[in-house]
Amino acid sequence: MVDASTGIGVVGAKLAPLEIPVTRTLIVSGAIASRDYQDVHHDAELAKEKGSPDIFMNILTTNGLVGRYITDHFGPVSVLRKVAIRLGAPNYPGDTMVLTGTVIEVEEEDGSGVESDGGGGTVVVRIVGVNGLGTHVTGTVTVALPSLASPANPTSAPSRPSVSGRPA
Repeated sequence: MVDASTGIGVVGAKLAPLEIPVTRTLIVSGAIASRDYQDVHHDAELAKEKGSPDIFMNILTTNGLVGRYITDHFGPVSVLRKVAIRLGAPNYPGDTMVLTGTVIEVEEEDGSGVESDGGGGTVVVRIVGVNGLGTHVTGTVTVALPSLASPANPTSAPSRPSVSGRPA
């Protein structure tokens, strides 16, 4: 679709793995940022009273990390259209989650599903995230990609700042 040499838009292409250290700071800040004040995401003693060995990551943090993984791969002009995930084994502090992805579907802007040499469209990626306990997250992400001719695409003709310093 956009660039066959990078594996973008090629069914079966594998995304490079992303290793994410699961820290207390990541878990707590993710819960706060998503306004999830459940004690199991920030208070180790209360989490233990409820049967968990420690605090654990919430689904909204996982969702954000999955989105980051996709946009890091496809670039800043990609747009997440659908993120459908399911959680499995919890992410506890001190572990590492490794995200991997495989392109499972490609649809060109013309709806053909045929890979082309520069048109935009959508790509569906199967996501798996594993940690020391097993599979933490599985799901699919649908991402829209612009045409290479799109002015929003930084690989097309670069915009030049005007005298004021703002893009012309």
